[in-house]
Amino acid sequence: MAYHSQSYTGYTPSAPPVPEPQGSSQPYPPSNYYGQTTYPSHGHSDFPPGTHPEIIRSFQMVDRDRSGFIDEAELQQALSSGYQRFSLRTIRLLVFLFKNPNSLRIGPKEFAALWSCLGQWRAIFERFDKDRSGKIDSMELRDALYSLGYAIPPSVLQVLISRYDDRSGRRVELKFDSFVECGMIVKGLTEKFKEKDPRYTGSATLTYDAFLSLIIPFLVS
Repeated sequence: MAYHSQSYTGYTPSAPPVPEPQGSSQPYPPSNYYGQTTYPSHGHSDFPPGTHPEIIRSFQMVDRDRSGFIDEAELQQALSSGYQRFSLRTIRLLVFLFKNPNSLRIGPKEFAALWSCLGQWRAIFERFDKDRSGKIDSMELRDALYSLGYAIPPSVLQVLISRYDDRSGRRVELKFDSFVECGMIVKGLTEKFKEKDPRYTGSATLTYDAFLSLIIPFLVS
C-alpha cells in the first residue's frame, strides 16, 4: 500500500488536490488533506466558537438528560436528522474515534468536530458517486481513497468491501455510512502505523501485542 506525504491530523478530509504519483518517496497523505470547517460565530459556551446553530440544536435535541454528553443511540438519532441513517457499527467506530478523552461518550466539542468531519466526507462521497445512486462500488471507493492519498492494493480493497457483502450475489455497493467507516478505518490504521514508522519508510517492526493493540479497536468498534 502506497502513501503520498509527510503528516496529517484529525479524521476530516478537506477537498483534496490531485494526489502525487504512486512512486512518491513520501508514504503518507499531506497535512492539508485534513482540516476543520468553520462557521460564523454564534457564541454558545459549550461548543467551539463559530459552531453552526443547527449543530447545537441537533445535539441538544438528543441530549435529553442534559448531561452534556450523548451515547451511541443518541448519536445515531442526531446524525439521522442531518444525514441518512447510520448503522450501529459505524456509530460505534465514530464514538471510538471522537469520544471525549474523559468519557466513553460524545460531548459538544466532539460532536461539532464529528459533524464537520461528516460534511466533508459527504463531499468526497458525492464527488465519486458519479451515477448519483447514493451508493459507491469498489472502483469508486478505490478512486475516492486514492484521491485522499491512499493507493489501496486490490487485496486490501477486497477485504474492505467484503465487510458489506450480504451474500446475495449482487455487486457490493456502499452507502454513505459504510463509506465513512471504510475511510476512517484506512485513515485510523494509517495513523497508528505511522506512529511505528517515524521515518516514513512504509515499513515497521511491531511486537505481537502492539499489532493486536493497533488492529483490534478497529475490528470490534
